[in-house]
Amino acid sequence: MKKLLVIMVAAVALAFGSVQQASAQNDNGGLGVRLGGGDLLGAEVSYLTKVDADNRWELDLGVGDFRYWHTDNAGVDHLRHGLFLGFTGSYQWHWNIVSGFNWFVGPAAQVNTLLADSDHTDISLGVGAQIGLEYDFLTDLDVPLQLSLDLRPMAHFYLLGHYEPAVDYYKYFGWGVALGVSYIFH
Repeated sequence: MKKLLVIMVAAVALAFGSVQQASAQNDNGGLGVRLGGGDLLGAEVSYLTKVDADNRWELDLGVGDFRYWHTDNAGVDHLRHGLFLGFTGSYQWHWNIVSGFNWFVGPAAQVNTLLADSDHTDISLGVGAQIGLEYDFLTDLDVPLQLSLDLRPMAHFYLLGHYEPAVDYYKYFGWGVALGVSYIFH
């Protein structure tokens, strides 16, 4: 388990470093939090970096409480709780609606682990998209703050673990709505 955590932290550090190098010519970026989600009751730390005037990368490191139903061999359903750790990267295209108010969409990918108990530890990869609306207070009010509301549908592919589609009811497909608040560097 410690090896898995070290690998995830190393992957996040490498991804942040790679994106920062790719966007060194741009001085705009941001750091914030993303709160909420479908079955995930938790939060993500978000790093935003511009690729060019209309596009950006968003990298999120999340942790939260994950709840799911499990049916044991006797056919009895049990509500289980677990710790969810995940890393998500999304590339976003942006369009302006009116001054400071934008919408965005783009592809996303995830690496997740669910630590439920000694019998249920899962690792999955997810692919999907992210679509949302945001208001950038820097545009009109010169305040380095951005608020966003987004939807992130994802399809998950389980690589490791004891996931059994016949008895575990958490899904291959999931989605979540989240509120984001970011400090924008300028």
